[in-house]
Amino acid sequence: MNADWTVKDNTGQLLADFAANSRLDVGRKLVPQRVDPFRLQVSASYRETFERTLSQILQRNGWQIVRVRA
Repeated sequence: MNADWTVKDNTGQLLADFAANSRLDVGRKLVPQRVDPFRLQVSASYRETFERTLSQILQRNGWQIVRVRA
């Protein structure tokens, strides 16, 4: 079974524009500035900044990242 991730809005709708193979890839689509995937893996402080920014975006829009089964 193939698992994908996407964003669910505050009405329960899944936003297909943000679908990706991992939660991290969905987050990279949401964050407005370019995010270096290698630095996300190796730098704890870079990942922390990314997670903080992502959390603010999700909270502001009333969204959440969810796993969906294809």
